[in-house]
Amino acid sequence: MLSETITLQIPEAIYLRLSHTARATQRSLNDIVLHALRVGSPPDWNDAPPEFQADLASMDNLDDETLWKIARSKKTSDEMKRYDELLEKNKNSALNAKERLELEKLRTEADRFTLRKAHAASVLRWRGHDIVNL
Repeated sequence: MLSETITLQIPEAIYLRLSHTARATQRSLNDIVLHALRVGSPPDWNDAPPEFQADLASMDNLDDETLWKIARSKKTSDEMKRYDELLEKNKNSALNAKERLELEKLRTEADRFTLRKAHAASVLRWRGHDIVNL
């Protein structure tokens, strides 16, 4: 198979994402760039709410095993119990100020948890893993 060498200037942000992925996957930067050209860019976090973007961006540095742990993680029933209680009270407009703040905190934590799981799965998929059986 013939190959050609090209010189390409890319934005620093893209270079950093690709080089972080290369380190995390213990592959060469060349392999990662070729993969990106074949299948597209790694999953983007810019569409996530700003308060979650740094956390999602840091996931590019994680190895596959760590990403699998995040993607497969689950909330326990104990963790969800209070959240469900507060949601129910909120439906009935029965929350006091302290409970409203608690519900807001739990909602943010649930959003972060869900976004992290989804982003981990997306990064794993981009790296070539079959994520059907999460």
